[in-house]
Amino acid sequence: MREFIMIACDLHDKTMLLKIARGREAADKVTVRNTSAGRRQLIEQLHERSRAAGDARVIFAYEASGQGFGLYDELTAAGFECHVLAPTKIARSTQHRQRKTDEADAEQILQLLRGHVLAGNLLPNVWIPDVQTRDDRELVRARLDAAEKGGLIKAQIQGLLKRNRLTRPEHLKGAWTKKASAWLRMLTRDPAVGIGVRTTLASLLRQWEFLQAETERLDETLESLAGAPRYAKALSELVKLQGVGLLTALVFLTEIGDLGRFANRRQISAYLGLVPRSYESGAASDRKGHITRQGPSRVRRVLCQAVWSRIRQEGVDHAAYTRLVQRNPKHKKIAVVAAMRRLGVRMWHKAQVARREETPSGVSRRPDTPAPAR
Repeated sequence: MREFIMIACDLHDKTMLLKIARGREAADKVTVRNTSAGRRQLIEQLHERSRAAGDARVIFAYEASGQGFGLYDELTAAGFECHVLAPTKIARSTQHRQRKTDEADAEQILQLLRGHVLAGNLLPNVWIPDVQTRDDRELVRARLDAAEKGGLIKAQIQGLLKRNRLTRPEHLKGAWTKKASAWLRMLTRDPAVGIGVRTTLASLLRQWEFLQAETERLDETLESLAGAPRYAKALSELVKLQGVGLLTALVFLTEIGDLGRFANRRQISAYLGLVPRSYESGAASDRKGHITRQGPSRVRRVLCQAVWSRIRQEGVDHAAYTRLVQRNPKHKKIAVVAAMRRLGVRMWHKAQVARREETPSGVSRRPDTPAPAR
């Protein structure tokens, strides 16, 4: 029977605390520096341990964090089995939270790993996106961050004006039109305005203009990304949905990744965190609460923006929203979340169908055209 070497890792920026165990034997505690040289040395030592144990199977596990999946890439490239665990799905007792140490965290991961290897228990793994998807995510997230920072700057400008009783002239219809921007720049040169306010306003305007320019540059790059074969067909279908633009569609596709890992609408709704919490214990019946808010918050954000656009126009979502609100005016948020869930499921279904209609080379084909021979 082949031996198992199990390694549980508590990963940090500078160090990795490891618990290394062979089968049911007691675990060894090892600390490794989280550097390129330290990781290379660790991989060599694991190869040596595997050979010494008769080509034992090496299984590594650590929790997902801001470190990304670089360690996973290095270990799998070296031929080891690696699991990245979801911290939110690891049950921790009150005692563990009160006496949390790196060694205790590594020991808990080791027990989960032992249960998986020796007893067949399921591990709370996260889905590992491929390198290309991770790179695409960075670009799309940068675009979202630029928009969010721009919104914060605009809020700061509005607050500055309000605190100093500087009211926009009535003939300026919008707060961020070209004429309104010209009025703001005029205030930075108005001697009647205090120098502190003028200097601060000028600084905020420069920051806002910079973010506007950055947003335009990122939009150009996103248009190039949208034309890539891996997204083109699905995007062409998603943007046909009311309220769904290029950015919303790209956020959805890059954050979801592999659409085929969801079997039905319930699974995709649960992943998006748009299903209610439930509680049932003994005589207490199944009680529903607020939505779980698990999964990618960026997708929920763009779905909410798209849904408000859909609600304001005549259609299925407008009718459903109106019906729920008329029944109970306090259920406006519930009606919006319901529309978000419907839109998320519809986008998942349309994107999955679009990708199924593509050949392996990424060129779309008609549904009645047979797939090329493999």
